[in-house]
Amino acid sequence: MAEKKAKDQEFLEYVVHALADHPESIKITRSVDEMGVLLSLKVHPDDMGQIIGKGGATVRAIRHLVRIVGLRNHARVNLKIEEPEKTAQGKKSTLEELKI
Repeated sequence: MAEKKAKDQEFLEYVVHALADHPESIKITRSVDEMGVLLSLKVHPDDMGQIIGKGGATVRAIRHLVRIVGLRNHARVNLKIEEPEKTAQGKKSTLEELKI
């Protein structure tokens, strides 16, 4: 029997699939603890720029919308974007540069 996804995870999946050139490599994990819900997003390294957007505008908008979906379902939702392997070693990452 297929596991039913939470509304916040479904929404994030919908938005990210629309933005990504490599939708097959998108992975979203959802964890719940006393602080609320944490959605962790992994995308193809080539899609990071599209997900982050110019100056981080796109990822800020996505985070804002995911929080609103969470509030409508009585949950505090946060979004974490995991660094792809390409930038994880050595040089400063895009997310660090934008302080997102």
